[in-house]
Amino acid sequence: MVDLSTDYLGLKLKNPLVPSASPLSKSLGKARRLEDAGASAIVMYSLFEEELRVEEAMTERFLLEPALGHGEASGFLPDLGRYMNSLDRYLDQLRRLKESLDIPVIASLNGVSLGGWIDLGIELQRAGADALELNVYHMAANAEDSAEAVEQRYIELLKELRHAVSLPIAMKLSPYFSSLPNFVRRLEAAGANGIVLFNRFYQPDIDLDTLSMTDEIHLSTPDDALLRLRWIGILHGRIRLNLAATGGVHGPDEALKMLLAGADVVHLASCLLQHGPERLTEILRGIEAWMVEREYESVSQMKGSMSQQNLPDPGAYARASYVRVLDSYTPPSGVWR
Repeated sequence: MVDLSTDYLGLKLKNPLVPSASPLSKSLGKARRLEDAGASAIVMYSLFEEELRVEEAMTERFLLEPALGHGEASGFLPDLGRYMNSLDRYLDQLRRLKESLDIPVIASLNGVSLGGWIDLGIELQRAGADALELNVYHMAANAEDSAEAVEQRYIELLKELRHAVSLPIAMKLSPYFSSLPNFVRRLEAAGANGIVLFNRFYQPDIDLDTLSMTDEIHLSTPDDALLRLRWIGILHGRIRLNLAATGGVHGPDEALKMLLAGADVVHLASCLLQHGPERLTEILRGIEAWMVEREYESVSQMKGSMSQQNLPDPGAYARASYVRVLDSYTPPSGVWR
């Protein structure tokens, strides 16, 4: 029988398929269905510090101090009972998921201040999270910020949080670092246990009719998997950190390629949002069937077998393939006559 188990962030998982941060974890029923479909762990939706800070300011303005300057108004205010803010609701959902599921629950945190990262990280540890995924969503749009300063920002928050919590920490990165392997090694030295490749920044658009900026979520496609595949294949075997692939995995083919390149786990979101938990089961069965056909005994046996360091032609992952790919393209017949 094929052994699908894998290790990720110090957790022994029954297989490499992990639903990533998405609205699905806001529902206990949906989380249970994902577990029943075969999920080996689940990453919660992200807790955003900036959303919490805005909510706190609004609460103080309209709930806690509404009678300032109007003393008689306090007699007409209702009893608010126990008011739950975003943090309370997130921690409550984390506890409920831990009580309801038999699989590990990984909390996702998106902070904006060093103190916020630390304070919220401590709260998530206290609430029982099995690990932390740091969703560091930083756009380096300031021309005064150097690449080194941007990287140092990540390093500092990781070091401080590492001192504050004992949980395993995964850093979710964007693909926009000038020397990703060097940066990942620095993260490893600073205390990270894993990296998640890659965060998908949602891009603004322009409405030509209203001449206004618009925000719209575009779910991933299988083509998005290629960028993850390349960097996982380059990094595997050169670092001790766990590697998680996120973005573009919609079927067993993409999942298998990520594992062959060296991923320890494969995160799923868009395909689950579009097709439901049944897609997770289909991917899992597809992985197992392919492994049986190819006579692989375990995920660990095939993991990284197609990484850069294990290929007879390492240039396939690097610039050497660039010219070959461009020269290989032929326009469809009939387009240019």
